[in-house]
Amino acid sequence: MAFRCDLIIRDATIIDGTGAPRFQGDVAVNGDRIIAMGDLGSAAGQEEVIATGLALAPGFIDAHTHDDRAVLCGPACQHCKVSQGVTTVVVGNCGVSLAPLRMTRRPPPPLDLLGDESWFTLGSFAEYAEALETRPTNVNTLAFCGHMSLRVEAMEGDVYRAANDREIAAMQARLSEALAQGAAGFTTGLYYAPNAQATTDEVIAVGEALRAHGGIYMTHMRDEADNVLDSIRETLRIGRETGTAERPVEVIISHHKCSMPENFGRSRETLALIDSLGQDQPVAFDVYPYPAGSTVMMPERLRQDVPVQITWSVPHPEVAGRDLDDVAREWGMTRKATAEKLLPAGAIYFQMDEADVRRIMAHPRSMIGSDGIPHDAVPHPRLWGTFPRVLGHYVRDVKLFSLETAIHKMTGRTAAVFGLQQRGTIRPGNYADLVLFDPATVADRATYKTPTLTSLGIHRVWNNGEATLNTEGLTGAAPGRFLRNPRLAA
Repeated sequence: MAFRCDLIIRDATIIDGTGAPRFQGDVAVNGDRIIAMGDLGSAAGQEEVIATGLALAPGFIDAHTHDDRAVLCGPACQHCKVSQGVTTVVVGNCGVSLAPLRMTRRPPPPLDLLGDESWFTLGSFAEYAEALETRPTNVNTLAFCGHMSLRVEAMEGDVYRAANDREIAAMQARLSEALAQGAAGFTTGLYYAPNAQATTDEVIAVGEALRAHGGIYMTHMRDEADNVLDSIRETLRIGRETGTAERPVEVIISHHKCSMPENFGRSRETLALIDSLGQDQPVAFDVYPYPAGSTVMMPERLRQDVPVQITWSVPHPEVAGRDLDDVAREWGMTRKATAEKLLPAGAIYFQMDEADVRRIMAHPRSMIGSDGIPHDAVPHPRLWGTFPRVLGHYVRDVKLFSLETAIHKMTGRTAAVFGLQQRGTIRPGNYADLVLFDPATVADRATYKTPTLTSLGIHRVWNNGEATLNTEGLTGAAPGRFLRNPRLAA
């Protein structure tokens, strides 16, 4: 069939995002859509890319980010994601969202992962959506509304207690408004002090807004350590009771893990429980490919058997990137006193077992999410390395699963879980979110000591049909869009 179009990618090894075996072929793009694929020898493109020896996949969907602020800062702020092949980010995780919340003083941790009060200026979700549309970036954004942000507003900052009925009603109303304005769902961070006093009933009551408007419940669970099984049960209960018996709310467990040495190996139990409960309701989880996590510095939760690396500190920025114990020795202070002196601050915690990471990642319910924190001075390497690390280390080196399975966990599965229509797979009619990479060389370079090194093997990235990365680097194009989740009631 002879035709002309904007772009043809020729002789690519196509991995279409469905998990099906790879095949050789061409892909044609016109405007923001894929219009044809197969043997397109008689077609002509205004631009043609010869992809012999390279793999073409759907653009990667980062299932878990804290990019709420970064997506408002222009294309350069998303270099860490586009350089990995990411075309869509999910924001508002762990109960932390930039909107709907205005602040006049520094937000309580971990809300300050997104910045100080100068960034909390969006009083409604509609304002956040408008900001994304008027200040586009080079990734698509799917945004959730965070419980912690709702609590800070409704409880006037007094968040270290249970909410009363009036405050719960205010939070439910604000969530309902956010959902009507395009939020994809509701997230909680029950692990953190500003939410830890929230009862299960409070979360269910606030989350009842999902029943009328649709959307997903996504959570950083109350406990990922000793009480991880109880936390899974609580999470699934919230999904059932915020929905209906016929239609429970879809649940996503954030960055599923089994924390602390005494819980190493318990992923066998957690995955079995999730599978058992998941027979009657939809449940998925995301995972990052590292045995260390990162969040705010929490002196009260430090343990001597868990190494800690400082990622940022407001009063002592000079120690970012250093080991907490080294700084404590230098200052002649206890570990806890040193951590307290650093506040507000962030840290990396080496608290997981590699075997658990692999078991969770290989499970068919998993999706890949970086959980990267873009505003840390010396961030966790997952911010820059997550997706190439899966493709290089876990596919090519460890052989944990096939390349087709890895791509599915980054694209088609993620799009299906989040309800993203016409994204996540390569097929005619879908949006042209694409990444061209070399399976033989793709690899992460970011390490805990040098965490901002760009990855290898990612050749080109297109978002909505426009090139955002080429062989010279970022193109400066900003075709990213705010994605309104189609699960929301029409």
